[in-house]
Amino acid sequence: MSEDDTKMEEYPTEIHDYLVSFEKSLGSVDEMLKTMMSVPRSELLQKLNPLEQAKLDLVSVYTLNSMFWVYLVTQGINPKEHPVKQELERIRTYMNKVKEIADKKKASKLNKGAASRFVRNALWEPSAENEHTSKTPPKGKKRK
Repeated sequence: MSEDDTKMEEYPTEIHDYLVSFEKSLGSVDEMLKTMMSVPRSELLQKLNPLEQAKLDLVSVYTLNSMFWVYLVTQGINPKEHPVKQELERIRTYMNKVKEIADKKKASKLNKGAASRFVRNALWEPSAENEHTSKTPPKGKKRK
């Protein structure tokens, strides 16, 4: 028997595709972490605005806690009963808050001056010439 044959016998063949996919995912996570770690954190944060810094911090801490969740599962510990679950929920709450802030920045803002000029110009106002030539008195005004 070759070494590959003995490896295949160590786990059920039904999960082989899942394990291959999991191994590829771990490889991509490893490469992403190497890329992030190659640049000093202080240098990276200098290039980002405060909102982007918050996003980076939240993604980093969420990733770390998610990896710890996976570690707990591999050790046979139920992570749903571990404090890491509350930590992930807390991080998600902050991620939602940051998302709301980012959405507010993207939303169009009302320029009150421009809006009032637009409304004023869109409404019809009788000119002085039209007031004298009209046969009916303007509504809302009383004749003296």
